Amino acid sequence: MTIKYSEDHEWVELAEDDLVTIGITDFAQEQLGDLVFIELPEVGDEVSQGDNICVIESVKAASDLIAPVSGEVVAVNERLNDEPELASEDPTGEGWFVKMKLSDVSELDDLMDEAAYQEFSEE
Repeated sequence: MTIKYSEDHEWVELAEDDLVTIGITDFAQEQLGDLVFIELPEVGDEVSQGDNICVIESVKAASDLIAPVSGEVVAVNERLNDEPELASEDPTGEGWFVKMKLSDVSELDDLMDEAAYQEFSEE
């Protein structure tokens, strides 16, 4: 499994067949605090890199999940509708947001590996 990170504090895990799972990083959920509401996109939505694809509301602020890559939404984590805290409790596991079919695999090259992301988030 290849995991990449965006400057907007999202992680992207590449599975086979150009399918990716996207969520927020531990750093992002710490900055947001307790999550109270997540508005997910619809399955079938076409998104471009840089689009706002989810609304994330916490006790501290409202934020957006910015698409780190382009593609078609093929699954959303319905559990987040009733349990938004999952994204805080297990941001890189059960708290994933969307699964997408990539339209341009080369966009992954624009993202950071774990070492570069750690350095970025410490700045």
